[in-house]
Amino acid sequence: MWQWIGDNPGIFGTAVSNHLQLSGVALAAVILIALPLGLALTRRRGLANAAIAIVNILRTVPSLALLVIMLPLLGTGFLPSAVALVLYGLPALLLNTYTGLVEVDADIVEAARGQGLSDRQVMTRIEIPLALPVIFAGIRTAAVQIVSAATLAAFIGGGGLGELITAGMANFNFPQLVAGAVAVALLALFVELAFAGLERLLTRKLRMGAA
Repeated sequence: MWQWIGDNPGIFGTAVSNHLQLSGVALAAVILIALPLGLALTRRRGLANAAIAIVNILRTVPSLALLVIMLPLLGTGFLPSAVALVLYGLPALLLNTYTGLVEVDADIVEAARGQGLSDRQVMTRIEIPLALPVIFAGIRTAAVQIVSAATLAAFIGGGGLGELITAGMANFNFPQLVAGAVAVALLALFVELAFAGLERLLTRKLRMGAA
């Protein structure tokens, strides 16, 4: 494996770069969609049940199936891969955002409103800060899911480390196959540990602020 990487640094580096780019774009899109949508659903409880039901359906669809569904809709390449990964990572963050916000102590919210805070101020000063640990846990889960599932983007021309795995299987090039598989595993592990560390740091700061 290491010899193959040493002999093909350009191929390996490009695969890692594409994988990170695809995962980063998908995660950014998930955050931009899930956070405001989760906030909106807490103000529209009637729509929340329907939205959560749809999200739960998405959670049951395998990542490869989502990628295949994109083929007749968007063709092959980076865009359909990114869209599929967004749909795959969205449920974790949306559910955590909604859950974290609705589980904020109602007495605290009422006390804040009693002090004259507007709905926007209650949201930004009370609800979001208290829900941040749960929301961040959703970001961590979505990030790991996206990085792992991005491996399958190679099946629809999305690039990434999955191309090393598929090419290695097709050509019986086991060092290349192992290089791709190990790189994905290490990348997912790194993302998990990095976000877990950030989550602990965030929680500690919030507790210190509350004290």
